[in-house]
Amino acid sequence: MSELATHKGQCHCGAVSWEIQAPRTMRLDECNCSICNMHGFQHLIVPKSRFTLLSGKDNITTYTFNSHIAQHYFCKTCGIESYYIPRSNPDGYSINFRCLDRANVDEFEIVPFDGVNWEQNAGKLAELSKE
Repeated sequence: MSELATHKGQCHCGAVSWEIQAPRTMRLDECNCSICNMHGFQHLIVPKSRFTLLSGKDNITTYTFNSHIAQHYFCKTCGIESYYIPRSNPDGYSINFRCLDRANVDEFEIVPFDGVNWEQNAGKLAELSKE
C-alpha cells in the first residue's frame, strides 16, 4: 500500500467534519444502486481505524433501509451524507469523495460499481476496509 496522508472532509454547512488516513492516489467506486444513484455518492472506503469524527456528533441523524446493516449518517442542518458505514464493509467507512478536501489528493480513478446487482458484486469491495 502506498503511504497514507491525512485528508479532511465535511458536510456542506461544516457542522459535521472528519478526517481520514488514506493514500494520495485513490480508487473511488461509483455505485448505481438506488440511494447512491439518487445522491451521487462517490465511495472511498477506509478501515474504521483510519476515520476520526472531528465535530458534529450531536448533529447527525441516521437512516437505514432494506437489511438495516448500512448506517447512513446525514447532517441535521444541511442534509448532506458525507460518510456512512456500508453494508459491504461494516468494518469500515465509506467516505463521499465529493465532501473531501482535495488538497492532499494527487489523483483519483472512478470505477463503476454495479450496486443494482449488489448481492453478486458486494464481495468485490470487501478488501477495501482491511488494514
